[in-house]
Parts: sequence; structure tokens; C-alpha cells
Amino acid sequence: MRGDRKFVFAVICLVFAAACGGTPDIHHQKWRKMGFSSSSSPTTISKLGSSIIFPVYGNVYPDGFYFVQVYLGYPPRPYFLDPDTGSDLTWLQCDAPCVRCTTGFHPLYRPSNDLVVCKDPLCASLHSSDYTCDNPEQCDYEVEYADGGSSLGVLVNDFFALNSTSGVRVSPRLTIGCGYDQLAGSTDHPLDGVLGIGKGKSSILSQLRDQGVVKNIVGHCFSGLGNGGFLFFGEDVYDSSRVTWTPMSHEPSKHYVAGLAELRFGGKSTGFKNLNVVFDSGSSYTYFSSHIYQAVLSLINKDLRGKPLKEASEDQTLPQCWKGKKPFKTVREVRKYFKSMAFSFSNGWRTRAQFEIPPEGYLIVSTKGNACLGILNGTDVGLENFNMIGDISMQDKFVIYDNEKHMIGWMPADCHQRSKYNIASL
Repeated sequence: MRGDRKFVFAVICLVFAAACGGTPDIHHQKWRKMGFSSSSSPTTISKLGSSIIFPVYGNVYPDGFYFVQVYLGYPPRPYFLDPDTGSDLTWLQCDAPCVRCTTGFHPLYRPSNDLVVCKDPLCASLHSSDYTCDNPEQCDYEVEYADGGSSLGVLVNDFFALNSTSGVRVSPRLTIGCGYDQLAGSTDHPLDGVLGIGKGKSSILSQLRDQGVVKNIVGHCFSGLGNGGFLFFGEDVYDSSRVTWTPMSHEPSKHYVAGLAELRFGGKSTGFKNLNVVFDSGSSYTYFSSHIYQAVLSLINKDLRGKPLKEASEDQTLPQCWKGKKPFKTVREVRKYFKSMAFSFSNGWRTRAQFEIPPEGYLIVSTKGNACLGILNGTDVGLENFNMIGDISMQDKFVIYDNEKHMIGWMPADCHQRSKYNIASL
């Protein structure tokens, strides 16, 4: 799976001998078709002007991951997937048969017989232009994550059962990964796979857009109360006029990058400017590059002088924790000792868009009752000079990735009140 849940950058290498070297072995098995077919098909989809909403479950702490329930196959069966804006490919642990699979919530996905051939455009979108096919009848894939986790398998087409906000039910046939060989990362979680909602052609969102189901817009709303939230495709869930928008970076990237930004602390500039900032739902915590992380930690510790907090080095929940005179129960009890941060994005010569990160957007209270810093050193985990906004800092906000207009937006929201957005009935 993903590491911290999954650190942001995945490396995709197709397992063709000419592309990756070596000869096929147990990890590069020929696809074995299952003894069933999907000769019947669900209702043909129609073009929609509405949205698709998924309830989200989980939390930043103590679970350390979020997941959505999707229904896949015909007849549809439920699976729990990790929604990841930092990944394009959606994949499930798959009985093909499975060589190595981790423990999930549901039985392994039983794939359709509809293989994606090597020359399919979606297969090609995962490769370099000079790849060659070891087996032209199938498209192999391998995804590796920074925490050491990986998934290897083949691409298949299958039906997704989706409910729209207009009340229409559709079952588009989409391309996903059937993962028959998984290695658990250092921070693995017991889910059935990953829901890839990145910018690439192979993402579920791009495929739905190509089929005319929804616009290429995805967003999420994670509750700061620890009770999930919701994920949505399309634009009918929010009022665009109330959203603060900033352009996506013009630099080529498969990730949602906004720039350029200035980091502010307590309403004042930290001196760090022209920063490219990644928004990634695949990370529980926020990451700053090493020199920025050290500077921010120094500012926080300086600001805590004279306040009733002391370093809690014995608490290993996260690298930096503080204890009070008595254990804290919630972040609300400790937030008064900390200042807000913000990324200030340039939207032109005179205007700026501020992404506010209040104390509850970068702190957790550990099981030991200490306040711990949910901003980590990204250089230590291979993010180099990138700065990444993770789930902890996106709580209680609509965060919207509009691939139609190439904009990223946000606004405050009550993410725990699903019924307010007509989600409970979906």
C-alpha cells in the first residue's frame, strides 16, 4: 500500500523484459484467465451533469489512513480502497491466482476475462515511448512506493457501480490493475487496494471523464473529528464562488502541484518563498523539505518558551512531541499554545490565495496525552526539496482539484456532517 500511508511519489515500471531488464520469473507470470466471464453487462452509461460521492472512513490518528468503499465487478462486490491523489493507477489485490497478498478486509478481487492488451493507449500511458511487449495480449504493471511497498500485476477492464447525486446509477467499464504480487511497506494498512485519482490518463477520474460520466474534477473533505468525511467526482457538491482558487503549476508533473508559495508563521513571513507545494491525499501527514522543517521547528520551540509545555522525548509517536502539566485529551486543549501557519500562493501581481494551517491542522494528541507535530522532514523520506500538504492539514476543508481549469481550490467545511451534503443516502 502507501507509506506513511504512502509517501507521495510512486515509481511505475512496466514489467516488460526490454524495459526493465532480466527475464520473466515468478513475479512476471503469464495471466491465467479465470473460469468465468462477464457475458451480461450492466446498463449502458449515459452522460451526466452531476457528481459521484463516496463516504470516507478512517482518520489521520490513530488509524493513520482513510478509505472509501467501492463496488466492482458484475455482480458488484464491495472493496475498501485508499483514495490517493498522488497515484494514477487504481489496483486491487487479485486472485489471478495471488503469489503474495497482504491481509485485506474482503476476499481477493476476482477479475473479469477482459484483459487490456499491451498496445492499448491506457497501457501506453504508463510507459516510456520506447517500451516493447513481452506478451502483446496483456499489459503488465509494477508500482513501487517510497516506503518499500509495491504491487505487480496486469491491467483488466471491469464494471464500477456508481451512484450519482442526480439519482442515476451507472456502471462504466474501467481499466484497473489486478495485483497478483504485493509487498507490504513499512507502514502498510489492511486495505484491498488503491483508488488512483491523480492527473494521469490511467486514473479512474480521467477514464470517467473520457466516457462522459463526470467532469475531470475531484475533491475531498476530511473530518477533523476523526470520523471520515467524503470524496467526490464532479462539480455539483460545492459553490465555486466561495472557493479560494490557485493555478496548478505549469511544470510537468503527475501530481497536484500548486506554486509558487510563501510560507508564513503566525502571520509573518518565514523568508521561504517560491515554493512548489504538492497536495496529496495519500499522505497522513504534511512534509517540509529539511531546511524548512528545521526552521519551522525552531520557530515553534522559540514560541513555546515560557509556556507550560516541555519536550516529551519519551513519546515516539512522532519525531517531535510536547507534554503539559497533565495529559491532553484533544487538540483543542493545546491549540492555544501554538500559532497558525499558511501557504500564500501568488495569483497574479496583486492577489494572493492563502491556505491556512491552524494548530489543529498540524498537531495530533497521542495516546499518551502529548501534543505531537504532524509536520515531518520530507528529505528524510526521499521527497528532496518538495513540500507536501497531507491529510492532517486538509481536514475540515473542501479541497478541490479541477483538471478542467487546471486549478486547485479550498474552502472551510463541516466535513463530519455528511447529511448536510446529501451523502448519507448515497
